[in-house]
Amino acid sequence: MIDPQLLRSDIDSVASRLSARSFLLDVAGFRALEEERKAVQVRTQELQSSRNQFAKQIGQAKAKGEDVTALMAESSRANAELGELEKRLEAIQQRLQDFMLGVPNIPHDSVPVGKSADDNIEVRRIGKPVRFAFAPRDHVDIGAALKQLDFEAATKIAGARFALMKGPLARLHRALAQFMLDVHTQEHGYTEIYAPYLVNAKSMEGTGQLPKFEADLFAVPRGEEGKFYLIPTAEVPVTNIVRDEIVPLESLPLKFVCHSPCFRSEAGSYGKDTRGMIRNHQFDKVELVQIAHPQRSYEQLEQLTGHAEEILRRLELPYRVVTLCTGDMGFAAAKTYDIEVWLPGQNAYREISSCSNFETFQARRMQARFRNDKGRPELVHTLNGSGLAVGRTLIAVMENYQRKDGRIDIPAALRPYMGKIEAIEPAH
Repeated sequence: MIDPQLLRSDIDSVASRLSARSFLLDVAGFRALEEERKAVQVRTQELQSSRNQFAKQIGQAKAKGEDVTALMAESSRANAELGELEKRLEAIQQRLQDFMLGVPNIPHDSVPVGKSADDNIEVRRIGKPVRFAFAPRDHVDIGAALKQLDFEAATKIAGARFALMKGPLARLHRALAQFMLDVHTQEHGYTEIYAPYLVNAKSMEGTGQLPKFEADLFAVPRGEEGKFYLIPTAEVPVTNIVRDEIVPLESLPLKFVCHSPCFRSEAGSYGKDTRGMIRNHQFDKVELVQIAHPQRSYEQLEQLTGHAEEILRRLELPYRVVTLCTGDMGFAAAKTYDIEVWLPGQNAYREISSCSNFETFQARRMQARFRNDKGRPELVHTLNGSGLAVGRTLIAVMENYQRKDGRIDIPAALRPYMGKIEAIEPAH
């Protein structure tokens, strides 16, 4: 969440900056809560001081043999009022916390102002879309012709928005994930993480999924213990490694990579991308996470984005990078680059990675800190990005490397992971 002191010191400026991302900050509501908190806190402190004074006076009176009945009665009344005020103050502070948890991050000054994806700014474009001598098919038709991508079986087993892969296509999907992990760990300096796929509510709150986006999550009841949540991305468990931790200054930046399945209910997205694997309830992703020094986090954002891009370069897939405008950014992000890969079957660039700097937004929720050069605890900056979404990369390979006869050529970078397979042939 954003720094509450910003709201207390200059709420009008914060409201103006948040309006750029189409968020209406309830200024009057916050001020009313703050005024109530201040009044209750002042009276609470007065009564706490009075309690100490009463204790002293009663002790002195008893020592002199004086009647303390009146003092005891007055002290009891003050203690009763103090007890009620302490409960009230706790409730007000919880309401303030709930208020803060619903406020999105403040956009970085470099983020373009806009209302939708139409206002995003293209930064660079790498490679040229393939020119086919035939009408290119999308991944659904390619997979069906290969008899290795089966949506009917997946629907029978689980329901809509799931996919089932077979044979060499399933191996290609696995090869992509292994290739990404090898590049990021062996060349980009990331430490590989194997993380839980189920997390607690505190972890979801730490990275910003809760409480605002619970409808997008798959919850798993735990009886009297509450709920687990299936992870929507490995960002959640990996970033929470540093929750309630103080990281040594010399350890920054921490760089983690994690391959995991991801689970999203896609609430509110009904009717969007219902064909194929673009927007499924379950998909795989290789996630990059960095825990950075605040003074170097934007340098790290450029680096992290470059690491994700490198996968596409080696696969020789055309792509472009865009800076998301204020109206298209995610709730927790201060700045985001989207990497969009060219899909011939859709004749369009589609998102394959979002690389974001959250600054202290997640760290404040998690109390993730480092010791600065003066030895004082200070909030870290957190960053993450897909390096890459495995399913969407598979789609891009299928569509960009398709042949007229229905086969799929294997990109050179993936051949060491595919044994002797140089092209995927239709199943017999």
